[in-house]
Amino acid sequence: MFNIKISEINESQNPSSGTFLQNPFWCQFKARHGWKYSRYQVSLELPALENDNNCSHSDKKENFTKTFELALLNRSFAKGIFNLAYIPLMPELLFECTPEEVINQALEEDGESFSQINQELITPETQTIEFANMLSELSKALKNFLPKNTIFIRWDPNVILNSPEDRQMFNFGMKTVIYADKLKLKKSRVDIQPPDSSLVDLTADQEEILNRMHQKWRYNIRLASRKGVEIKKYTGDSPEIQEKIDKFYELTKITNARDGNSSHAKAYYLDLIQSSAKERKENKESPLVSLYLAQVEGEEIAAIMTLFNKTEAIYLYGASSNEKRNLMPNHLLQWTAMQDAKEYGCKYYDMYGMPPEGKDQHHPMHGLYLFKTNFGGKNIHRTGSWDYPVKSIFYGLYIFAENLRAFYYKVLKKI
Repeated sequence: MFNIKISEINESQNPSSGTFLQNPFWCQFKARHGWKYSRYQVSLELPALENDNNCSHSDKKENFTKTFELALLNRSFAKGIFNLAYIPLMPELLFECTPEEVINQALEEDGESFSQINQELITPETQTIEFANMLSELSKALKNFLPKNTIFIRWDPNVILNSPEDRQMFNFGMKTVIYADKLKLKKSRVDIQPPDSSLVDLTADQEEILNRMHQKWRYNIRLASRKGVEIKKYTGDSPEIQEKIDKFYELTKITNARDGNSSHAKAYYLDLIQSSAKERKENKESPLVSLYLAQVEGEEIAAIMTLFNKTEAIYLYGASSNEKRNLMPNHLLQWTAMQDAKEYGCKYYDMYGMPPEGKDQHHPMHGLYLFKTNFGGKNIHRTGSWDYPVKSIFYGLYIFAENLRAFYYKVLKKI
């Protein structure tokens, strides 16, 4: 279906564009913590598909071409015997989707508006044929650049759906195409990146951003300020950064014990924030990584770590004490970071990871769902991870072990 050309490149032509997981800064950082990083220039051409009844965009009478960069991470395991390849938040859909307001107009109950739409309606769901084949063919092309002991390639596509139901429909369409076209792609049961999040629009003024929040969240922000909670911001070149990362790490251990989660080593967080400051001092187009600490009466009780780049602000990590949680320091932390991100020029603040659903108070992650969604953002749902097995037998064994490990941490360890 596609004519694909891939070439390895040493430097990005657009280091500050795209999602932070594709950013050279982030990939080079991950390369210091167990991964190997390589970058590629990809050019793909979709030939004219007129009279091709198997394609959802068969009315195209000209070749379609697309060029983009792709960051790939490799990791060895089993003492270096095997290797896995991972592409975070790539690729995107080939075709720009029809704006939501146009689709909503087309779906009006009276049906009259259908005749008023003078364009083909394009959604993620209408692109599954092209997208599934693109993932498959990109995987085949990338195999030539990978270590010989690679057992599979895992993709986390940057495809955003509006609801869990839309995601289910998109993934069902993908599986249908994979079966019909005999593609080797597999839907992974384990996602590396959180597929669900909430994006707070920062393009509005501060008053409007606040008004979009749940009224109790606005109250909690004001409450924290009235009760004497103060927010201090630190970057990698702050004189006391080592001490503050020590405190942040202490808080993460408390949080992990409370929630049954795990975290990175202390050196990981320190390297992340210091390397950001170092590269920015060298005038590189690197993201700003910051640590926010909430304190009251000199006691540091909660913290978050954020990353700001040209368009997006990411809430990377958070931790809090078991003490004085009634002072709502986490609400004030997030609002302070949002204000800084807006001033920095970010278009949205990504809460980065939440349960896809949780409105029901009996849901096991009801509290986390409410905390992240009540800041007034738009909930988004990505597809989750997709795998391209390279060595099928070893891939099957790996997936069995991965699913077993996920069951242990998500179910057994939390009983």
